[in-house]
Amino acid sequence: MKFLDEAKVYIRSGDGGAGSVSFRREKYIEFGGPDGGDGGRGGDVWVEAVNGLNTLIDFRFQQHFKASTGIHGMGRNRNGANGADVTLKVPVGTQVFEEDNETLICDITEEGQRFRLAAGGNGGFGNAHFKTSTNQAPHWANPGLEGEEKTVWLRLKLIADAGLVGLPNAGKSTFLSAVTRARPKIANYPFTTLHPNLGVATVDTREFILADIPGLIEGAHEGVGIGDRFLGHVERTRVLLHLISAQEEDVAKAYTTVRGELEAYGNEIAEKPEIVALSQIDILDDETLAEKRAALEEACGMKVLALSSVAGKGVPEALRQLLSVIIAEENRLGIAARPSSGDKGRHDKWEP
Repeated sequence: MKFLDEAKVYIRSGDGGAGSVSFRREKYIEFGGPDGGDGGRGGDVWVEAVNGLNTLIDFRFQQHFKASTGIHGMGRNRNGANGADVTLKVPVGTQVFEEDNETLICDITEEGQRFRLAAGGNGGFGNAHFKTSTNQAPHWANPGLEGEEKTVWLRLKLIADAGLVGLPNAGKSTFLSAVTRARPKIANYPFTTLHPNLGVATVDTREFILADIPGLIEGAHEGVGIGDRFLGHVERTRVLLHLISAQEEDVAKAYTTVRGELEAYGNEIAEKPEIVALSQIDILDDETLAEKRAALEEACGMKVLALSSVAGKGVPEALRQLLSVIIAEENRLGIAARPSSGDKGRHDKWEP
């Protein structure tokens, strides 16, 4: 399945049905009079978050959505039926923007959440509606109102508790595969990860969702490399795990490069709680490890974890630190804790 996190679609709600001009004419009925029914209301266009979707790929093949027109009114005071609604089914975490791609319409963050993007037009009144004591035979009726039409942008942002950031080949995908059963592509060349991946990590009877995004390089906010377009997927996270590879000659520069890109991106990502870890430490001797760890701690101003996802060194400590920050944020926001499912293998991921 291809990963698509942005789509442009055209929507149009249904027009209202026209009212009817009709008069009752029956044998042996002395007084007839107007009996034209009202038109039905046009269908609405809704957006709804559903379970089982994790990409906007469906909107690559269909970009136009039109609701049905309301049925016209008929004689014998018969009102027309309302037009059928149209629902855009999207993954949880989808945002809807106006055509300028800047004005936010709605943010769908929970399964089952719905929002009406375009209201259908009201149906017109039939001539029976206009009968009065002074005008007992009106020969007119209302047309139905037109529906709304607009172009909107759908933008998907992952719903995750923790996010992995770092330079390419910093060991982010390896860490994700070690602590979850997600299977991102891993190889010894830059930008192996081309799409975000999700996994569910379990530690101390609690579980949390971990997001891995493609690596950042200097100038990513200007479009260098893959750019920073996937940073939106860690905007909703409560904590960031910043991995710096022990293979870097200058670990301090590697750290400041990524921090600079986070600050340039904005949207308060740089203000999120951060845990810094030196990864791939199994390739270093103890003396070199101590030197690089000290240099990194001086650059970031905090204690640095040392871990090897392949050997399993330091991984439990990193997970526990992530979980402690997540729990603290949940308590601050009054969010209920996510209990463990008891299945460490359960995971959610996107596969290109």
